[in-house]
Amino acid sequence: MTNQQQTPGTDASRTNDAQSNAAVARANRLARDAVNHVHDGPVSIWFSTIASKTAHAVGRPATFALCCLIVAVWAATGPLFDYSDTWQLIINTGTTIVTFLMVFLIQNTQNRDGAAVQAKLDELIRATHDARNAYMGIEKLPERALEELREHCGDFDDAGMEVGAADGADNLEKSPA
Repeated sequence: MTNQQQTPGTDASRTNDAQSNAAVARANRLARDAVNHVHDGPVSIWFSTIASKTAHAVGRPATFALCCLIVAVWAATGPLFDYSDTWQLIINTGTTIVTFLMVFLIQNTQNRDGAAVQAKLDELIRATHDARNAYMGIEKLPERALEELREHCGDFDDAGMEVGAADGADNLEKSPA
């Protein structure tokens, strides 16, 4: 695309309109597909509820203080058990199990939070007339494609119009006004 101004009704303006509409349609299709792949069974709902409540509870200062207290009590009992292998195994096993389970609970919470943020951002892009709709759904792209998009963003001047030739990013020009 060149730096020429486009007037409504021109071929270039119609092409940009078609590209923007295609980008919105693609993003909507991707969002519908993502929703269709979410498991809404009772186990999934139960797990999400437990994950949210657990992640909320472990993030509190009182939980941290309780964990510190447990470690302090364990350390204080060391002389009583002559710092035996069993004494060491208790804390090692306990922390390993808690860490293993927390990874899944926190990841579930992060996945849901990330999906909610992406849905909100996509809605803001759709609602903002001057936004480039092609950016909706880019979180699903591979890392290399995202890096190309970041580089492509640097090829735009302050007015938001593309400067120079595109570097391989697909139709990321500013939506027509």
